[in-house]
Parts: sequence; structure tokens; C-alpha cells
Amino acid sequence: MINEKIEIAQNYLGNLTEDTSLAQRVKSARAQNHCLEVYLSPTDSGKGRIQARSTSGITIGIIKSRDWSLRPEDVLVTESGNLLLIHLQEQRLMVLSFTEPVAGRAIELVHLGHVLGNHHWPIIIRNNKIYLQLIVDAAIVEKTIGDFHIPGLRIDYESRSPQQQLHFSPHRHHSP
Repeated sequence: MINEKIEIAQNYLGNLTEDTSLAQRVKSARAQNHCLEVYLSPTDSGKGRIQARSTSGITIGIIKSRDWSLRPEDVLVTESGNLLLIHLQEQRLMVLSFTEPVAGRAIELVHLGHVLGNHHWPIIIRNNKIYLQLIVDAAIVEKTIGDFHIPGLRIDYESRSPQQQLHFSPHRHHSP
């Protein structure tokens, strides 16, 4: 078995859209093959420890604080001195809406909210729709929601570009 070397990046340099000198540095590093690029899922961008494969096939380990999320065109430097350029993939969301009035369904809706929260599936409510961040397979979420048999509950999907992404707050349990 061959041990693959992992490039570790934990020093944040900035964002290309905010720093023109950094943009020049990345351009130069690309020309010299000293710039790695990764595409991360929106879910991964907020993690403190991320493992990804660069577009050139190198395994990357990113170490950062969970207090902030990586954005498109963020740049880090690896321990070996290569620059690492971050790209974000489209965000795929499940969208719940209602084709019938929900009056009289409060208990089922509270129970649905409880189950979604108990699974730690992040949601945002906007414009009478419930947006779910898909952190598990969509079929599992659909099955769970379908088990409630709520009349008029409609499940759709929406993709958002990295610039249009919804930002879900991390779910945390607080200790007394």
C-alpha cells in the first residue's frame, strides 16, 4: 500500500476579489504550477477540517476555525508553499412548500420540525417555503418527510450558485 502525501493548508491569505496583489500572486503561481485548486461543497466550506482532492489530483487537507466559512476565490498557502485557490460548487437544496392551506395541521408541522431538528438537518424558512440543506442523501430526507403524510406538502429541489447560496446556521447544543 502506498502512503499518499497530503498537502496541508491552514494559513489564510485572503480573497482574490478583495486583494489585487493576491490575484497577481495567484496568477504567477499558476504559471509556475505552484497553485492548487479545489471545488468544495457548501457544507464542507464551514467545517474545521476538510479533506479534498485538487483539480490536479493531489489530496488536500484544510485546517481552519469553524467560526467562518470558506468563500469562492479564498486563497490559502500549503505547508509546502503552494497556493490553494478555493471554488464552491452549486448548492442543492430541498424546498418544501404547501399546495393546500395548513390551518389545522399545527401538530403535524411541529412534529415535522422536531424530527428535522432532531436529525440536525439545517433549515431556513423564507417566503412561505422551508429550505433544507442536504447533508444526507435526499432520498432519506424525502422518506422521513413522506412518513408524515401531510396533505399538500410539496417537495422540490433548487440549485443555487455560490454567489446565491443560503447560509444555514450550525446547530449546536449548549451546555449549562
